Amino acid sequence: MNDQPPPWVRAEPGKPTLEGVNWGGLWTLYIKEVRRFFKVQTQTVWAPAITTLLYLIIFTVALGRSSKTVMGVPFADFIAPGLIMMGMLQNSFANASFSLMIGKIQGTIVDYLMPPLSVGELIAALVGAAVTRAFLVGAAVWLVMTIWPGVHVGVAQPLWALWFGLMGSLMLAFLGVITSVWADKFDQAAMVTNFVVTPLSLLSGTFYSVEQMAPAFRAVSHANPFFYIISGFRHGFLGTSDSPLLFGAIGLLALNTILFVACYALLRSGWRIKN
Repeated sequence: MNDQPPPWVRAEPGKPTLEGVNWGGLWTLYIKEVRRFFKVQTQTVWAPAITTLLYLIIFTVALGRSSKTVMGVPFADFIAPGLIMMGMLQNSFANASFSLMIGKIQGTIVDYLMPPLSVGELIAALVGAAVTRAFLVGAAVWLVMTIWPGVHVGVAQPLWALWFGLMGSLMLAFLGVITSVWADKFDQAAMVTNFVVTPLSLLSGTFYSVEQMAPAFRAVSHANPFFYIISGFRHGFLGTSDSPLLFGAIGLLALNTILFVACYALLRSGWRIKN
């Protein structure tokens, strides 16, 4: 019989006793974050779908009656994938930017800091829940558009749509986590939404092709990462794109890696959280 005490008894004070990934804790926090937004799914999932459908109705009624085409496809079919992606991006950011910020406001931030979760596990749970909400919103928007007359949202190349949908949702989730660490009140998070996320998403080629723009404006659009997300996601639906797909796919992966490192460094340092 082994008379040695269990490992957690022999561990030195201050040293962690868990080894590897704490899958139980990671899954618990992920489910907690998903349940938080899903309990009010009418507001967090279906409301964005209706709002996005209103964009589609307004623009198609205003510009689509003359059988306008963009990049060789009907205008309604052209803007539909961009609207789906725009809803996914905005809701991914909204979810990720809420968790830690509300914890600081309500004084419950300890619920995120005390459990035996590493920084990477904490990021994975928060970002995973944000991406889940983004894809649920995207599915809801797609479902609503399928029943709207005159709009075709068939997926021509699903792997491209999945890749750019995932990369876009991850990018805004990482940006949301950074905002959640920095912001101490709702006004600060709203400032990022109003002056960063919304302008970049609206100026990303969702409602137009950048190839129709002046060279200077086209160059500015190519510096906007949202442009590559929207264009690549649209390619998954229509099989056509106004951006270099491979460059966008690799560039977004590199950008997400940088944002992950930034999130990790901020949370590990405890900046604006542990003071």
